[in-house]
Amino acid sequence: MIARRARIYDALALLTAIIVITIDQWTKSLVVSHLGPPDLGPLVPLIGQYLVLYYIRNTGAAFSMFDTNGPVLIVLIAIAVAVIAYLYIRMLNSGSMLSKLIFGLIIGGATGNLLDRFFHGSVVDFIWFRIPQINYSFAIFNIADSAISIGVVLLFCTLLLSSLRSKPKAETADQPAASKTLLPAQQIQEQDAQP
Repeated sequence: MIARRARIYDALALLTAIIVITIDQWTKSLVVSHLGPPDLGPLVPLIGQYLVLYYIRNTGAAFSMFDTNGPVLIVLIAIAVAVIAYLYIRMLNSGSMLSKLIFGLIIGGATGNLLDRFFHGSVVDFIWFRIPQINYSFAIFNIADSAISIGVVLLFCTLLLSSLRSKPKAETADQPAASKTLLPAQQIQEQDAQP
């Protein structure tokens, strides 16, 4: 029963990844066909002037970090993919549904951006959050970047919560050992109290 449930969770993780990839690639194709050419197209307001669509091509990593296709970026992407694969393989046929969905988000987002990089040499970014009044501008990103970021934050939160939950268990496990060390002293006191 547990193995069957784990396989269902693995299937849900795969479905989550496929949904993220599909939405990511669909929105990118809409942006390329309607907001091109990159860096010259119109600003399309979604929420006033604060959240807008603006098409650019990103040769760096997520949120335009490491804006190069050099060896540093390739090594970082390879390390990230290896860590994600290792963590997922460790919990294959086990793990909670939440953890599987989190990995589905991360894997789907990474795959969406890798498809862009493979077919076009760069990633289509188009979501831009900014506050012009204070001259604040967040990096332009896409659906895949959002899925990766949400997945990483959720993964961090679940790991933090699970470590906090395991600490009280470890403390209670130590208490019987401590009481056993006090047991001989208690026996001596009891023997002294006997006539």
